[in-house]
Amino acid sequence: MTKMLIDIDDEALAEAAKVLGTKTNEDSVNTALREGAARLRRAKAFDRLGEMAERGDFDELLDKQNYRPKPGQANW
Repeated sequence: MTKMLIDIDDEALAEAAKVLGTKTNEDSVNTALREGAARLRRAKAFDRLGEMAERGDFDELLDKQNYRPKPGQANW
């Protein structure tokens, strides 16, 4: 773990602790960093899904013959 000396806005830290339910400043900062990174990852993934939908990348999933074997046929 990296130790560093930084200035943190007291009001922002208190709000983060309240919203996140953390008890210590260290937990508040670490949890906020993790939550922020996770939120951005989800937003980027959502954007990529939207781009895929615009390109029609999911259209073949509408045709169930593309992903279900016909009766009596093994797909393995």
